[in-house]
Amino acid sequence: MATAALGLFLHFVIAFGAATVYFVASRFMSFLTKHAVTAGFLYGIAVYFFMQRVVIPLSAARRSAFSLKMMVIGIVIHMFCVGLPIALSVRKYSTPD
Repeated sequence: MATAALGLFLHFVIAFGAATVYFVASRFMSFLTKHAVTAGFLYGIAVYFFMQRVVIPLSAARRSAFSLKMMVIGIVIHMFCVGLPIALSVRKYSTPD
């Protein structure tokens, strides 16, 4: 139970971290709010590869064999469930300085 709680907590820390990075970047790059859908999809892809190439290798998680199908599924999930919601939320709820 403790491990599951830690996993859930860290999942939200990473998600809020990704949202914070996008928000801060949007203060300097207006493209991120003017073209939120495109930027969100691209950001989702970036988050996927950051997780795969930085976060997971630094963790104790076991890596499975490479699968193109699983990579494509992961990228699509991150595009629609991570990048797009972050981009649309930042566009809607933030006001430029």
